[in-house]
Amino acid sequence: MKAVVLLSGGLDSATVLAIAKREGRSCCALSFAYGQRHGIELAAAQRVAQSIGVDEHVVFPMDLRLFGGSALTAEIDVPKDVAGAAGIPVTYVPARNTIFLSLALGYAETREAQEIWIGVNAVDFSGYPDCRPEFLDAFQRVIVTGTRSGVEHGEPRIIAPLVTMSKADIIRRGTSLGVDYSLTHSCYDPDVRGLACGHCDSCILRKRGFEEAGVADPTRYLSS
Repeated sequence: MKAVVLLSGGLDSATVLAIAKREGRSCCALSFAYGQRHGIELAAAQRVAQSIGVDEHVVFPMDLRLFGGSALTAEIDVPKDVAGAAGIPVTYVPARNTIFLSLALGYAETREAQEIWIGVNAVDFSGYPDCRPEFLDAFQRVIVTGTRSGVEHGEPRIIAPLVTMSKADIIRRGTSLGVDYSLTHSCYDPDVRGLACGHCDSCILRKRGFEEAGVADPTRYLSS
């Protein structure tokens, strides 16, 4: 069974890759250089791919800064200490998972992969609409109606093993699989040395997850 695994370099995608490997998948990893605020997460993705092992790792270049509209792709401050606030935060990148899944779909068709694995989560997350099960279901319908592999075989199937898990449960699962979380990066706004800010939504959810999981957090934070 061959799978394309979306690999951002973060905690969730590293866990997904480890799960896919444990379940016997032959994995092709796909990362994106999309004009995000820093390249640290891409370096993390490369470390994770090497540590867990993949058949191929493609880094797809695009520049979503041409559109902007997000604190990750434009000169907009990353919000701090507001995790759980109402509404969709400015760190939402417009249509990002739609774009990423579309490219993963093209990659999967060329590699004749039966699955696309993605680390979206709808429990401990920032409220992004493209991390919800109903979005994944809708995209699965796109696959079966708009691609040759979908029409002929009903594939590739979207696999999202973390979608209903808490961050603590994700960390426990990854730890049981031997994921080295010190290789991963989650912060939206690290300093030039790569130290995590400790205060953006992603840092707060990550810190809380390690605390609730009872697992030592290997992250190097700029401040507590």
